[in-house]
Formats: sequence, structure tokens, C-alpha cells
Amino acid sequence: MSSTKTLQQRKISKATTAATSPGSETETKHAGNYGGNSVKGWVGYLPQSWVPYIQLARLSPPAGLFLIYFPHAFGLLLAAIKQRSDPSDVLFAAGKLLAGSFFVSNAIHIWNDLIDAPLDAKVERTRHRPIPRGAVSPSAALVFTATQAAGAAYFLPTMEGDTWQNFLYSVPGILGWTYYPYAKRQVPAPQAVLGFCLAWGNVMGEKTMGVEAFTTGLLGSNSVPAVQYGSAALFAAVLLWSMIYDTVYAHQDLEDDLKNGIFSLAVLCRGKTKVLLWLLLALMVGSLVGTGIWEGLGAVYYLGAVGGAAASLGSMIIFVDLKDSESCWWWFGNGFWYAGGAIATGLAGEYAMKAGLLDLVLEGLRMEGI
Repeated sequence: MSSTKTLQQRKISKATTAATSPGSETETKHAGNYGGNSVKGWVGYLPQSWVPYIQLARLSPPAGLFLIYFPHAFGLLLAAIKQRSDPSDVLFAAGKLLAGSFFVSNAIHIWNDLIDAPLDAKVERTRHRPIPRGAVSPSAALVFTATQAAGAAYFLPTMEGDTWQNFLYSVPGILGWTYYPYAKRQVPAPQAVLGFCLAWGNVMGEKTMGVEAFTTGLLGSNSVPAVQYGSAALFAAVLLWSMIYDTVYAHQDLEDDLKNGIFSLAVLCRGKTKVLLWLLLALMVGSLVGTGIWEGLGAVYYLGAVGGAAASLGSMIIFVDLKDSESCWWWFGNGFWYAGGAIATGLAGEYAMKAGLLDLVLEGLRMEGI
């Protein structure tokens, strides 16, 4: 009993000390809302010196990782549907993408915090992130970024096709992620830049399965430019989805952003944001429907991906209180996890139908006499 109590006290002590200095995470009401200074859960058990780096990479909560992984998984599943890929190949590719997404997520979050540090120091929710509070130096953060980028690059040769071609396919995403932190200072709608970066994961996910979403003289195996319309529609859907949930997320910092000249759609459309969100949702649903039409997808896709995403995001737009940071945080999670999960489930279910996996299961049950 006493040992358990001691362990709990140690965890609390570590968490309290490591979270922020000066100050603690409890000083900021919404610091845990993906603020980059969480010490909840397993993070509190780590050595104190590790915690700032875990916070920089956004390893807890796991939304940061799946922010990257979901679009890659969508592309992978769409490619698997097109090719009727073997389940073992799909699972192996999904594992590679998850590992690669881990390093990509780490690199972009660290880079974002490095460039954003002067702005983060002025925003209540983010002022205790590791760099603004002095727990990690800018030079150490830059080295950490480079190591994670190298880890991500390791996976390029494992993708289908020529390594050089795979690298060229990754360049738009690399450039987009490099620029994104600066977009908050220069672009009235930085969520569009973020959406492009995230949606590029669709392209890389398909490429992992050997499917080229588009081809040009430089990218792809054909010298004649070509675009797969279903892939382009899914790209647009993910871009719009990202703009929706990140606009809700941005309302957490609206007042601070207005004071400090930080751009976002929340700042641009304040007072009329929900009108914009409904427009973006309509375009997103139309894009998902377009993917279904161009790829000849069935009821499982429309019910899961289209219906599920529309219901989740529609509920978010109706019920979120954009003036309440806690409401924005809760509904951001809903719009991200439930909508992303619905799209993934719809695509996975469609793949299972197209690949005949359901027939195999039923045949197995019949052979067992069930």
C-alpha cells in the first residue's frame, strides 16, 4: 500500500516539476488542450529531462500522430480498393505508414514550435510550451527536428517505386510543412496551408501501395500529365476537413490571436464562422461523394465515410460554442476523431467488400458448420 502511494507521489512530483517553469500547467486553464505542455497519463512517469521533448513532439495525447496518419491511411485504403490488394500487403503498408507518420508528426510539431516560439509566448494556452518556458533551447529543438526528419526519410525507399521518384512525390509536403508556421503571420487563412499539407498524406499513402494519384513529366511513370479524379476528390475532402476542425480549434486562442496579429480563419471570420463551416462541410461532403462516384464505391463507403463524417462534423457545427474554449476543445476532438474514424471505417469496409474478405469469412463459417 505504501509503495503504491509513494509511486503516485513520485508521479505527481515529476509532473508538477516538469510541466512548466516558471509556473505550472494548472496556471493556464486550457493548457492541456493540445497546448504542448501536458504531463497527463504516462508522460508523468518519465524522467523529468525527457518530458519537454515528449511535449515538443506531441506524443501525448495521440491526436498529433493521427493527425498525420489518418490522411495517409485514407490514401492507402483507396489504393487498396483500386487494386484489390492482398490483405497482408495492406497491413504491412499500414504498419510502415504508421511508423513513418510517427517521425513526420514529431518533426513537424517540433519545427512548428521552434518557429512559433515568439508567438506562443504571447498566447495564454501555449506560453508554457517547452521552448517559450526555456526547457528546450532553440538549437536543441532544431537538432531534434533534424533527427526526426531523418527518421521519416528512412521510409521513402521502402515505398513502391523508385526512391528518387518517391522523394520527388514528398517534396510538396516537405515544402508545405516547412512554410506552415510562417503562414500564421502572412496568410489570412493558414488553415488552407495546413489542409494542403495534411491532404498530401493521401498522395503518399497511395504511393506506398504503388498507385500514382497524378503523373507529370517529373512525378509519376508517365510523361503525359494525368490525374485520378477519385484521388483528387479525396485530397480535397481531407483539405476541407482539416480546415473545419482546425478553425474550431483556433477559436481557443481567438482573443490572444487578435491582440498579437496572428492570422487564422477564426480571426478572419469572427462572428460569421459557422456560416463558413457549413460551406466547407458542404464542399467536403460533395468531395467525398465525388470519390465514391469516380471510384465506383458502394453503400458501405457512403454510409460510413460520407454519412459518418457529415453527421459528426454537422453535430460539431451545430453544438459548439465558439466563445467557450472548453467547448471548442471538446468538439475539435469530436470533429477530428469521429470524422476521421468514420472515413477510415467507410474506406476499410469498402475494401473488405471489394476484396471479397466478407465472402471468405462467410465461407470459413460455413466450413466450420456455423
